[in-house]
Amino acid sequence: MAQVISNSGHDDMIHDAVLDYYGRRLATCSSDKTIKIFEIDGDQHKLQETLKGHEGAVWCVSWAHPKFGTLLASCSNDGRVHIYRESPSTSPSHPAQWTQVFTSTFHTASVNMVSWSPPDLGCLLACASSDGQVSVLEFRNNQWDHTIFAAHGMGVNAVSWAPSGALPGAIARKDGGQQNANAKRFATGGSDNMVKIWEYNQQTNTYTQMGVLPNGHSDWVRDVAWSPTLLSKTYIASASQDKTVKIWTSTNPADIGSWQLAKVLEFGDAVLWRVSWSLSGNVLAVSGSDGKVSLWKENLRGEWECVREITE
Repeated sequence: MAQVISNSGHDDMIHDAVLDYYGRRLATCSSDKTIKIFEIDGDQHKLQETLKGHEGAVWCVSWAHPKFGTLLASCSNDGRVHIYRESPSTSPSHPAQWTQVFTSTFHTASVNMVSWSPPDLGCLLACASSDGQVSVLEFRNNQWDHTIFAAHGMGVNAVSWAPSGALPGAIARKDGGQQNANAKRFATGGSDNMVKIWEYNQQTNTYTQMGVLPNGHSDWVRDVAWSPTLLSKTYIASASQDKTVKIWTSTNPADIGSWQLAKVLEFGDAVLWRVSWSLSGNVLAVSGSDGKVSLWKENLRGEWECVREITE
């Protein structure tokens, strides 16, 4: 969703703004082809760095988990994914420095979204492209490997990783939920109106489609978000050009047949751009073309209600 941040220093529309793990830094990206890093102090923000290198609008930025150092990924209309690393300050005369440590040129069209995996799966970055493919970059043995596969024929707009760990309802299961506990799994949303789930297959060394979520959208899926917390069930939300948000639930995400459409949120005339879960996994933020952000929560009766609306 395009946003305005006062005194951002960007010369054009801002497409993404993301806080780091500790909430101390904000990365923004824009149609002006740059990324800006701000230091956050209370309600003040101070520009720390401007990162260049893209040749088109930058759609999305994503911070890696700090266990891998200070890494920031970005993707652009130029078809490239950049990974930047900050080397810490060693002395006042040697301040912290940002360098571009890797560039992915595996896609032939705009890369629309990048998403880091949960850290216990490794240093993995999924990239969704308008060329219909998803690539997964992985840093191991001191180098960047990649796998790339066809996902949505008409273009991939969004990707979101499943949380890792014991599956929902694990306590009640004989294996304690450890089976597939660290499966590499994510959801994608495409211009074919579908939300698909993928899982890494060690035998074939690539990601295999587990299936398509039932009762999908009637227009492009703009965003998809897998709830980051392992509650009694797991949730996937998607935002679409068809002016609805859909929420699916499952008590066993490894079984594609267990996924059910739990709720359709309708938004009148607003095309929907982004969906995002709270860290606790039970509040969903929705934003769209009407400039509003609404927060939704499931009550004890299993009904979804709007608990807050913020107008920009």
